[in-house]
Amino acid sequence: MTRVQLTDEEWEFIGPYLPVGEYGPYPDRLRQQFEGVIWRFRTGGQWREMPAQLGAWSTVHNRFRQWRDAGVFEALLEGLIAEAAKRGQVDLSLVSIDSTTARAATTRRGCTLTRTSSPPWRKPPPRRRRPGQKGRPRRTKRAGLRRRKLRLKAALLGRSRGGLTSKVHLAADRKCRPLAFVLTAGQAADSPQFIPVLKKVRVRGPVGRPRTRPDAVAGDKPYSSRGNRAHLRKRRIKAVIPEKRDQAANWHKKGSRGGRPVSHDADLYKERNTVERLINKLKAWRGIATRYDKTPDSYLAGLHLRASMIWIKDLTRTTN
Repeated sequence: MTRVQLTDEEWEFIGPYLPVGEYGPYPDRLRQQFEGVIWRFRTGGQWREMPAQLGAWSTVHNRFRQWRDAGVFEALLEGLIAEAAKRGQVDLSLVSIDSTTARAATTRRGCTLTRTSSPPWRKPPPRRRRPGQKGRPRRTKRAGLRRRKLRLKAALLGRSRGGLTSKVHLAADRKCRPLAFVLTAGQAADSPQFIPVLKKVRVRGPVGRPRTRPDAVAGDKPYSSRGNRAHLRKRRIKAVIPEKRDQAANWHKKGSRGGRPVSHDADLYKERNTVERLINKLKAWRGIATRYDKTPDSYLAGLHLRASMIWIKDLTRTTN
């Protein structure tokens, strides 16, 4: 017997967000299938290795794909944040932004998640000859590399020192809880994703429009750029980002033409560790620490699921 993935109190937050068709599945089986999805991302095991107590693995996998395509996991995270805001438990006085990498799993033969060649049971497509070409047409090595790069780009996988990786850019509130995610390739820089992550922060209250503007935003030195600071200044958000040495030396060299020096609240910057602690919580699930999913949508759905469980744990703790 496998351990229970959800308690009755936790299921009360999840049940209303799962669509139930006219002809099934039954609500008790729906909970069983959702627990199967949690088991997969928590352990990082294959779908075929799912315990029999959680149902047929093919049924759970198909149900996960339906929920992923319908945006159930993202809606669940937004609904839980809105429930916490209704109770007055969302703290947007300081939002911290950071990134982490997730290495992509490879097979024993070294094949990546994206298939670069046809399987042995499938015959390759016939090669076409160019007009006026004699003999057997050739496949250039450059064309194969180009196709491989396009597959990696579509899968949001990039090369780094650790191999094929994906990078997760996230925002956390002051109580170490996730607010937004952006998934990119592993070699993507942090600073260009600062504004996209900040735009995904949406906290729906009981009335009025969603709140998208925190009081202050904290980030480390890679986020120190003129564009990011101008964006925060335009939205009247306090920037808690230390300045790089070369940037400080540049405006100091210009003198009065360099403008005012950048202000930095060192005491408020000490609380930026909330996003680093949140990364440790996310990677407590093996299916999040390592990317076993071929498509980026499936891995992003797992991130939203893990973030939702963090919010549920906090909501049930405060309720008790």
